Amino acid sequence: MASFFDAIDANKRNSLLLIIFLTFLVFVAISAFSMMFDIGWAGFVLGAVIAIVYALLSYYMGDKALLALSGAKPVAKEDNPYLYNLVEGLALAAQIPAPKLYMIEDQAMNAFATGRDLQHSAIVVTRGLAEKMNRAELEGVVAHEMSHIGNFDIRYMLITVVMVGLIGFMGEIILRSFIWGGSGNRRGGGGGLLIVLGLILAIVTPIIAMLVKFAVSRQREYLADATAVKLTRYPDGLKSALAKIRDNYQPVKAASETTAPLYFADPIGKKLTGLFSTHPPIEDRIKRLEKF
Repeated sequence: MASFFDAIDANKRNSLLLIIFLTFLVFVAISAFSMMFDIGWAGFVLGAVIAIVYALLSYYMGDKALLALSGAKPVAKEDNPYLYNLVEGLALAAQIPAPKLYMIEDQAMNAFATGRDLQHSAIVVTRGLAEKMNRAELEGVVAHEMSHIGNFDIRYMLITVVMVGLIGFMGEIILRSFIWGGSGNRRGGGGGLLIVLGLILAIVTPIIAMLVKFAVSRQREYLADATAVKLTRYPDGLKSALAKIRDNYQPVKAASETTAPLYFADPIGKKLTGLFSTHPPIEDRIKRLEKF
């Protein structure tokens, strides 16, 4: 059973490695910007400082931004004592502080967890999930999200979303500027080669970053499913919840490409599989749960 604890430790270590790798990609994106517009070292340093400040602000404020983007509203204990008690009971079983509880007014059945650590965490459920799942199913989904918190997945995914968003944003600026003629002053000499190299970096870097994000998301879903079973001791509840979402699928209106990897199940209805999918296929998740 040490595999659970090993996985948690690995998540903590991988968080640092992820920061290092994605920070490297950020600097690659800044380098591409430098090549495109000949801004020199001063511009490079300024861009790096801005990127670091952005990353720090996003790390400490990112969960609030994600909650706002998702249209999630706080749930008072007196408004939904049933759901509150379920969350508090699972937090006690997981031996972590009870996360704050939020709800999205959407009839789709879905949920996600966010935050930067155990003391600053939140679980978000849709109205549809709270109303359409029976207790065992709801407990399975909440335990899954609680596992993301206890396994430090929330920190891992927050870092991923923030850094990949920054890389993608910078790449888009470079490409749009090139299309609009912003690099017209780079002609002659080696300027043409630098422009081509800058464009290649602007295109390839965000793709690499997105693949990293998708791979991280898929592996974390499998781990959270396994840890949820450890918490509830009842895999059938989680299996039934997954089957119910599969058979009665609705996209979450407020979900986006940026927030999709955070959700319990794919919230935007994309049919992509393999490297470009944010979630493992539901059928695969159910099959793995049948082994418990």
